[in-house]
Amino acid sequence: MKLVKLILVALLITSCGTVVNYDYEKSTNFNDYKSYNYFAEMKTGMSELDTKRLMRTMDAKLKTMGLTRSDNPDFYIDIISQDIQSRNNSNVGVEVGGGGGHVGGGISVGVPIGGNKRTRELAIEFVDDNKTGMFWQAISESRYNPNATPEKREEKFKAIVEKMFSSYPPKSK
Repeated sequence: MKLVKLILVALLITSCGTVVNYDYEKSTNFNDYKSYNYFAEMKTGMSELDTKRLMRTMDAKLKTMGLTRSDNPDFYIDIISQDIQSRNNSNVGVEVGGGGGHVGGGISVGVPIGGNKRTRELAIEFVDDNKTGMFWQAISESRYNPNATPEKREEKFKAIVEKMFSSYPPKSK
């Protein structure tokens, strides 16, 4: 019984994590890119404060990776996000069964726990206007609390950025 509880807790913890998908142009020489900047007119889909938090977090991470923010960059970064609200659906099931001369039945009702969940899909795109266009992209989906404190939001962005950039630059095969 303890093992079942442990497995359920592990599944719950891993199901709430951030999921990240990556894609990139395989002909890209990532060593050519040393400086970046953000597109001037980004429509991030987030509040101005969240956009600033995310950009500060990305700047700090990219600096540790040897990239510098520049007015004359090698590539530009675009940030796109959208909030997704998923509803928990309850359901009702009716069962009838029998065997050995006995007939039985039952009704089950699914009750949603935790209410509606909100997730945010966040896309980070690296674009080289002079060469290949978009050459790298990471898309994450994670739970999101619109009423979180500024500190919690910043913490969440740090975790997302860390995970998104864990596979940059891609390893050549």
